[in-house]
Amino acid sequence: MDFINQWGEIARGFPLKVSPFLDRSILRARNPPQIEFPHTEFSEIEDISNTSDLYTEEMVYESFSFDLDKLEKLKMAATKDGGLVKCSTFEALSAFIWRSRTQALKLHHDQKIKLLLVVDGRSRFDPPLPEHYFGNGVVFTSAHSTAGELTEKPLSFAVQLVREAIQRVTDRYMKSAIDYLQVNGGNASMNATLIISSWTRLSFETTDFGWGQPYLAGRTSLPGKELALFLSHPTDKKSINVLISFPTSSMKIFQKLMHI
Repeated sequence: MDFINQWGEIARGFPLKVSPFLDRSILRARNPPQIEFPHTEFSEIEDISNTSDLYTEEMVYESFSFDLDKLEKLKMAATKDGGLVKCSTFEALSAFIWRSRTQALKLHHDQKIKLLLVVDGRSRFDPPLPEHYFGNGVVFTSAHSTAGELTEKPLSFAVQLVREAIQRVTDRYMKSAIDYLQVNGGNASMNATLIISSWTRLSFETTDFGWGQPYLAGRTSLPGKELALFLSHPTDKKSINVLISFPTSSMKIFQKLMHI
């Protein structure tokens, strides 16, 4: 966003305000590497549900809008059984999308499943990454369950898994992940996996190339069938749009589950 917004400034004839911090050596792996955590985000999962057969169907891409009322209902649903006192909007929505996707794909009851969350690590490093650090500052963290357990237990169960995954991301965890990648590479199993990435806090609304603020900003496509992307609503900043893809038959089920 620093790059895009400064690009807009230059296009309008203004001088460069932000100098990017380009020294990526600050995220170099340690020598020797110190892998302190199991890093199950990269674990292999056997596809006992034969989901590869599903993906021979035509893929359908759709955006689902969650206004403030729907988001509040999700948070209430996540706490009504008494398992949780409160939860964040991101926790509730991530848990709901993960659970609904599992139901829509009709995964085998004993199918192991994985949720990968893309977490911004810039402020979680100690010390934090320098302001305007120009490079990748995110890390994967994961939640694990079986399809049966996730879909049969209350929403609070999924929310708790999401919360624990996010809380796991500390300075030590991220440095361990860097060392893990240095030793093992970064190829993660995508079987029965959903990746959630949130762009709701990116400052697209401040971008101006000379024609005013953008009406809508985001990806033009999804880079994989395993990704759900959270985007800000173009006119209502308290609402969230969820961009996701499914095989045709599964999308019909998912659409029904989205009626909150």
